[in-house]
Amino acid sequence: MNLAPEYHPARRALDLGPEFYDAVAPAEFPAHVVRYRNQGWAARLGLGGLSEAEWIGAMAKFEPLPGSLSEPLAFRYHGHQFRSYNDELGDGRGFLYAQMIDPVDGRLLDLGTKGSGQTPYSRFGDGRLTLKGGVREILATAMLEALGVNTSKTFSLIETGESLHRNDEPSPTRSSVLVRLSHSHIRIGTFQRLSALGEDANIVKLLDYVVATYMPDLAALTGAARALGFLAEVQRRVARTGAQWMVSGFVHGVLNTDNINVTGESFDYGPWRFIPTMDPAFTAAYFDQTGLYAYGAQADAISWNLARLAECLLPLAPRDDLQAVLNRFPEIFRAAFQAELLRRLGLADPGDDAARDALSESLWRFLFESQAPFEQVLFDWYGGSLSAHRAAGSPLASEYRGAGFAAVRAAFADFAPRSADLLAPSYFSRAAPCTMLIDEVEAIWDGIDARDDWSRFAAKLAEIGEMAAAYGIAIPGADAAMGQAEV
Repeated sequence: MNLAPEYHPARRALDLGPEFYDAVAPAEFPAHVVRYRNQGWAARLGLGGLSEAEWIGAMAKFEPLPGSLSEPLAFRYHGHQFRSYNDELGDGRGFLYAQMIDPVDGRLLDLGTKGSGQTPYSRFGDGRLTLKGGVREILATAMLEALGVNTSKTFSLIETGESLHRNDEPSPTRSSVLVRLSHSHIRIGTFQRLSALGEDANIVKLLDYVVATYMPDLAALTGAARALGFLAEVQRRVARTGAQWMVSGFVHGVLNTDNINVTGESFDYGPWRFIPTMDPAFTAAYFDQTGLYAYGAQADAISWNLARLAECLLPLAPRDDLQAVLNRFPEIFRAAFQAELLRRLGLADPGDDAARDALSESLWRFLFESQAPFEQVLFDWYGGSLSAHRAAGSPLASEYRGAGFAAVRAAFADFAPRSADLLAPSYFSRAAPCTMLIDEVEAIWDGIDARDDWSRFAAKLAEIGEMAAAYGIAIPGADAAMGQAEV
């Protein structure tokens, strides 16, 4: 196998032991057509030189990578799904099959799957992934990564030659297997399973593993202090990711406890959406009829899920102390939201609470009351007052001249751009920003489904790469169109 020196295999998951996962076998597929390989991230991890046959062997047949796991592992977990507890969960159509160390920042990274076949937790599912579902996940992760969101990365998508039947897609539909690059497979639901089974010793074992592997700054803490420090760190990370969703106009869609990673990384993209205009009630999932996971409810959903994690730690720390950590969530989320908003707008932090409050509140009020296109407004005012001349030529120029925008314009006066050449990239000479609204996603899929035309898909990834570079988001291989699309 053609591996570069940057490849540093790992097998840390085995430290947990077999009570946390089941060894499984991957499905055998009738065909293997590479549709996407994330060449930038592959090169960073030493896998960029794999031939097509080697790529298929590693990413669709799941032949073990040298020095890493010898067999795939399906992790066990429970979780609250729309706030109803489900003890029949677990990796039902995916598994962890390789780990490696990122040579750039030293993080442990996982290669996990979606659509790789049945496991003991598949219940009545076929363990497969539709090609449309795979394409949608690529688009979600690429867009979010380019907007600076802490997200998993889609590493590979291979069409597998089967016909699948689904209730929520025209069927039969095409099949695929996806590989996801993630920072951890440990979910809130992983802790919930141990709590439900009364396995207090394994809760301690899992906590120790997470601290040693993902939160070494907590290593000196012991006993209750370690549990409290862990909860506070998960809360900090998850709150920041939630804030990133909000300033990106993103709706995850299914914020169940099994979809919250303790490292704070956003992952598992099913019925996601980006909001077209500011609407707190906007939902991504057709089955979310009460709006439990609506755009404006995401912070509450995260807070509720963190409370479930705290319950799992009751054998390790006093209830009042755990609650005291949770009580800080509103202030932590607010601070994260304001910091992420300044980052998205390319503005330096003046260190003035009143100024940050004025900007975030006036801008969000304008977006809601005007119903102006969300992404257009943030694009027009990237750099704050530095972009006044750009905003004057925007399709929304008349809105910006109105009384409804006056408070936002006044708030911008307290903020300087991060750099004087912030608007130098040609991306900011465009009239409209790169977006990922549902009609665009469906148009990309229609071309693939009807004519096997991947040109819109490739063009959108190239556009996303241009946007990422303009916003100063460092993405491996972004100059190579965010990866390789096979057409």
